[in-house]
Amino acid sequence: MTARNAPDRARRRAGFLGTILLAASFAALAEEGGSPDPVVQAAEQEAANSGHPDTAESPPRRSFLVPAADIVAFDLLLNLVNRRVDGSDYDSSWETIRRNARGPWVVDDDPFAINQLWHPYQGAAYQGFARSAGLGFWQSFAYTFAGSVLWEIAGEATPPSRNDQIASGIGGNFLGEPLFRMAAMVLGNGDTKPGFWRQLVAAGISPSTGFNRLAFGDRFDSIFDDGEPAYFSRLQIGASGTAQNDPGTSTRLRRNEGLVDFSLDYGLPGKSDDSLKRPFDYFSFQITVSSGGGFESVLTRGILVGADYEAGRRVRGLWGLYGAYDYIAPQTFRVSSTALGLGTTAQWSITDSTALQGTALLGAGYGAVGTINGADENDYHYGIAPVALTALRANFGDRSSIDVTARDYFVSRVAAADTGGHDNIVRADASFTMRLRRKHAISIKYLWNHRAASYPDLGDRTQTRATVGLFYTRLGHDRFGTVDWSGEAGSSP
Repeated sequence: MTARNAPDRARRRAGFLGTILLAASFAALAEEGGSPDPVVQAAEQEAANSGHPDTAESPPRRSFLVPAADIVAFDLLLNLVNRRVDGSDYDSSWETIRRNARGPWVVDDDPFAINQLWHPYQGAAYQGFARSAGLGFWQSFAYTFAGSVLWEIAGEATPPSRNDQIASGIGGNFLGEPLFRMAAMVLGNGDTKPGFWRQLVAAGISPSTGFNRLAFGDRFDSIFDDGEPAYFSRLQIGASGTAQNDPGTSTRLRRNEGLVDFSLDYGLPGKSDDSLKRPFDYFSFQITVSSGGGFESVLTRGILVGADYEAGRRVRGLWGLYGAYDYIAPQTFRVSSTALGLGTTAQWSITDSTALQGTALLGAGYGAVGTINGADENDYHYGIAPVALTALRANFGDRSSIDVTARDYFVSRVAAADTGGHDNIVRADASFTMRLRRKHAISIKYLWNHRAASYPDLGDRTQTRATVGLFYTRLGHDRFGTVDWSGEAGSSP
């Protein structure tokens, strides 16, 4: 997606600016409040009443031709830019296209960030082109998958790679849908036409959405109606120091690092009118950028198909099949995964002022993992990767919260391109947040990353890094995100 020799400093700066832009947009949204575009709401309600749910999720106008043209033009432009920067790998011709269309798909060894971060972002651009042209999630999924195939066969002169197809064609959807919906949240402030700055911020979040709105005028100006879901956003700005680094790496470790973290939980269960109708009606998104290594993590998960449930009067939740894309690079090693899993997200209102929210997920996908060893960005391992997640947040009224999250990735030797070996990655964090005044809070966070690897030629190796950080926290409009359904008929948390 980008030049392989792009400077790390530029990536870190871009990451910081992008994260701050995203967080600032939600701060503005929280201040102003929002409601869906009444024109879109009326059109979608009419479509829903007519029994066509797929039409109900689309803006009043949609096109199948526009995103196809968008994707072809995007791939052509990207190829021309990469030819100037990287040369022969992108010097495609009719001969290379014919060879790639006939030849076998391989596992390539491009730099880790190119394959595992920028290829999913490229897929997110495809998905945004289709979604902003009025297509539903699954229709856009097909466009994204096809756009990735086009790039692998015609965009690169090298043989097509199946790892890129998974990252772009599948992971791109799991990243692109949250970006599209967040852009729609920024746009949907109740105005007939959002102001210039809102449109600019939305385009920064989802550039392909911004392009279609600019290029085709009022045809795609209608705003996606999200139904005003319950959500909780949080921006954290601070610094962390290394508490553990064992046994150390050949990489020069920045023991102290500045961090910007933005997270959003969208479609939190509890509102009776928020039944699951569409993929990603619930999703979680988190991005962390570090002065020590650029993008430290990009984590998304969303429900694809599922159902709501209640357990008594105090528990409400949802369960089903989730799609997840994760990218983690804590200076010492890196891991990434595109996965499907069965899981549940729920809230237990323990008392009138205390609630426990959480997600549990178990699944499998295709992952990549490797050590960060000097300047060698191509030393990593692919394989089928079982994944597990447990995330809990205890909210104590509107004063404080405790968050605990644990993730596990086992990147196996199954479907691996190398001689064999496996890695087990565990990432756990715990944080305490205390609200000081209004939406201003302070947080302390402990983050632990551990890798255990076993390879025939290297033996068994482990890497562990832990940090402790202190952050200024800007809370979303929902305080700590507790959903209150006590006012509903027949409900009493």
